[in-house]
Amino acid sequence: MFGNSKRKQFETQFRPHLDAAYNLAQYLCRNAYDAEDIVQEAYLRAYRAFGEYADENSRAWILTITRNTCYSWMRRHAMSLNVSYDRQSVCGEVDAQLSGSDLLQSPEQIAASESNQKLIRRAIESLPMEFREVTVLRELEGLSYREIGQVLDIPEGTVMSRLARARLRLRKLLVNVDALK
Repeated sequence: MFGNSKRKQFETQFRPHLDAAYNLAQYLCRNAYDAEDIVQEAYLRAYRAFGEYADENSRAWILTITRNTCYSWMRRHAMSLNVSYDRQSVCGEVDAQLSGSDLLQSPEQIAASESNQKLIRRAIESLPMEFREVTVLRELEGLSYREIGQVLDIPEGTVMSRLARARLRLRKLLVNVDALK
C-alpha cells in the first residue's frame, strides 16, 4: 500500500497514541477484548486514510477514527450504547493514571487506593455515552477542549458544558457509593 518510509512515518506519528485509543475504546464499548478489536480496526482505517492526513493533530485524528470505529462496531454488533459493562475487564493504563501510588504505601493504603480506583472506573462507566466520552478524553487522556471538540465534532462550549455535567454526575455517584456496587 505505502512505501517503507510512509509506513515508518505512520508508525512514528500514531503508535504513541495506541494506549489512548485503547482506553477510549474500552470505555465506550465497556469490554477489553472488543476494545482491542476496535483499536486494531481503527488503526487499519487510519493507515488506509493516511494519504489524506493533513499533518494536523495526530492524537485527535486517531481518536476520532477510534471513536467512529467504535460506534460502527457497536452498530454492526447490535450493541446498545448503554449496554452493561464487563466488570472483570480492567484497563491497566487507567489504573496507572488513577493510582499515582507510592511504593512506600502500607498494605491498607494500597487496598483503599485499589478500591477507590474501582469505584472511579465504575462511576465513569455508568455515565451516559456523551458524558463518558468527554470525561475519558479530558480527565484520563488530557486532551484540551479544542481537541475534544475535534474528536467529537462538537463546539468547545458543548465540550465544556458536557464536562461540567459529567463531573457533577460523577460527584453525585461517588458520594452515593452504594449505587455503584
